[in-house]
Amino acid sequence: MPQKVVVIYSGGMDSFTVLHKAIADGHEVYALSFNYGQRHVKELICAKSVCEELGVPHKIVDISAINQLLAGSSLMAPDSTHEDIQIPEGHYAADTMKSTVVPNRNMILLSLAVGYAVSLNARAVYYGAHSGDHFIYPDCRPEFVHKMNDVCQVANYEPVDIVSPYLSQTKIEILRDGLAMGLDYSKTWTCYNGREKACGKCGSCQERLEAFELNKAKDPLAYEG
Repeated sequence: MPQKVVVIYSGGMDSFTVLHKAIADGHEVYALSFNYGQRHVKELICAKSVCEELGVPHKIVDISAINQLLAGSSLMAPDSTHEDIQIPEGHYAADTMKSTVVPNRNMILLSLAVGYAVSLNARAVYYGAHSGDHFIYPDCRPEFVHKMNDVCQVANYEPVDIVSPYLSQTKIEILRDGLAMGLDYSKTWTCYNGREKACGKCGSCQERLEAFELNKAKDPLAYEG
């Protein structure tokens, strides 16, 4: 049944697809993005532009103050709190990609999104965890999603569902679904490096390029080199 939902929308291709899936399913969508001090803040510019185009209510919340508690991730922009840990190159299957884990990120973001959902009387929070993330990111694994859902049934007077529509699917399948919906992925940002063009070498870029290749489609983003 159509209902009011919150979508955690990073501006990347997975959450872009989730956002459109929720809209296509007839839900009243409220998009929520977070600035947590990530290098690739460019993704938030993409998120803002897409929501303006769609007429979707959108909040970008600055939670970068929590960075003094979260160290050790290469995704975080270097400052007085964080050393400059270089973004690793290579596929997500490589152990080096573990440096891109931001401690407890999805639990924090989901908790804030659920609070927002309660204030809106929304019944669900959507986010874009998928099977390609399971190896590296503990907070994208089915057991995490299911337990977070259990908690969010009892954390407030009204239950809020945690929904990950692509939890058991790969990025290849997510892209296939998005292409079938006619989505324009030039409106997304995937690269972990915060430069003008995508690097094409980090795990996020490589997984994206692989997804386009296996779907026999051309990635509309510009890449370095």
